[in-house]
Amino acid sequence: MKKEEKIIIGISIGDLNGIGGEIVIKIFEDQRVLELCTPVIYASVKTISFLKKYFKSNLQFNGINNASQVVHGKVNVVNVWKENVNIKFGTENPKIGELAIKSLQFATRDLKKELINVLVTAPINKHNIQSDKFKFPGHTDYLNQELQGNSLMFMVTDKLKVGLLTDHVPVKDVSAHITKELIISKIETIHKSLKMDFGIRKPKIAVLGINPHTGDNGVIGNEDDEVMRPTLEKIRETGKLVYGPFSADSFFGSNAYENYDAVVASYHDQGLIPFKTLSFGNGVNFTAGLNRVRTSPDHGTAYEIAGKGIADVSSFKEAIYTGIQIFRNRKMNEELTVNPLKKQPKKI
Repeated sequence: MKKEEKIIIGISIGDLNGIGGEIVIKIFEDQRVLELCTPVIYASVKTISFLKKYFKSNLQFNGINNASQVVHGKVNVVNVWKENVNIKFGTENPKIGELAIKSLQFATRDLKKELINVLVTAPINKHNIQSDKFKFPGHTDYLNQELQGNSLMFMVTDKLKVGLLTDHVPVKDVSAHITKELIISKIETIHKSLKMDFGIRKPKIAVLGINPHTGDNGVIGNEDDEVMRPTLEKIRETGKLVYGPFSADSFFGSNAYENYDAVVASYHDQGLIPFKTLSFGNGVNFTAGLNRVRTSPDHGTAYEIAGKGIADVSSFKEAIYTGIQIFRNRKMNEELTVNPLKKQPKKI
């Protein structure tokens, strides 16, 4: 691959009091990563220099003022801020949250401009990022506003992919959020993503029920009979291979998930508890349904081990590799689906 063709990966630095900075430093110490992509870290030269010294890293990087100055074959650091940052690992700090969002906003701006090809986000603290200017529960909701499309939290590995009908919604409000329209929209997004982003020609999708035992014929709730089942039947009429609803309690323990390309969970913990139990450390959070590619690791800030030099880079590395592969798959899909008549030379 020629230098100018390398995929440019933008990294939002996340909460600097967490493990994100350590992981980013560790990953890009390995020069072999630069053969796959060109990294652009959104922070500051001062901040990355501090992290390099603190973790006794041999990282080499190139400071730039904006992503248009990127140098291939090097780790690039965009100066998003100039001030010194007081990093105290393992503590929550509103100022650190402010910088995390500043990093995200600059990276998202460049993603929209296509100065970077893929965005990989380091973990943030959902509490200390809140302000009058930023009132989103997390990355997904913010990116849904900034980019085109309808976002969907899609947790993925090679063997297991879990999408959510609802994500950061209180459990008491879940059933009210799940409507016929939502189910159709989310399953359409997952179906399209499986084909476009993962190259699966005829996806098989399993859907978990809303209530325990999918309601037991109304004994434990009517939502599965009145909303979920008729909606899935309507979706099946379009030719999509959609199955369920299945009782969530036995679905993963029986390894039934291995028979499907993706699983749709009704709410956050129903999908993420089994996903992280089966895949923690290797899973990737992919924001499907948008016109740009964003991935992140499957863990949080991990304040309890921040600054100790023991953070595991596996999930973040997988987030980078997955982002690269999805970007390539989308490019390939575009080439395959473009109108072939437009490619034909004009007859003289």
